[in-house]
Amino acid sequence: MIDIKGIQKLLPHRYPFLMVDRILEIKAGVEAIGIKNVTINEEFFQGHFPGHPIMPGVLIIEAMAQVAGILAFRSDSYVGKSVYFMSIEKAKFRKPVVPGDQLKFIVNVLQRRGNVWKFSGTAYVDEKVVAEAEFTAMVADSEI
Repeated sequence: MIDIKGIQKLLPHRYPFLMVDRILEIKAGVEAIGIKNVTINEEFFQGHFPGHPIMPGVLIIEAMAQVAGILAFRSDSYVGKSVYFMSIEKAKFRKPVVPGDQLKFIVNVLQRRGNVWKFSGTAYVDEKVVAEAEFTAMVADSEI
């Protein structure tokens, strides 16, 4: 398990863009499971949507990608590196995510070639799929 302090050592993201609260499990080079607690205090709920708060799908995908970044960092020695999105494919949103939900992300490595990783991710709330996607990311110097 990796708590928020450990996550902050691995990822450069900070408030309001750190979208992962805890990593429950990591199998290096294979899979990671992470969670995000969704609260009404999230800044994006001010405008998405007033009186009917729904977490933007693109932020659910971003949270999946952050779990994937942690998986990549824990699978190899990437000191002083960052993970950058390259593509998002097959994104599907099945159910709205609202304040009070706890998102559970399961991210799997589909392929790896050097510093380029392809992942599949699924987001769940109460064991029901709310979103899924495949995405590719590259590990590179933090200052590209």
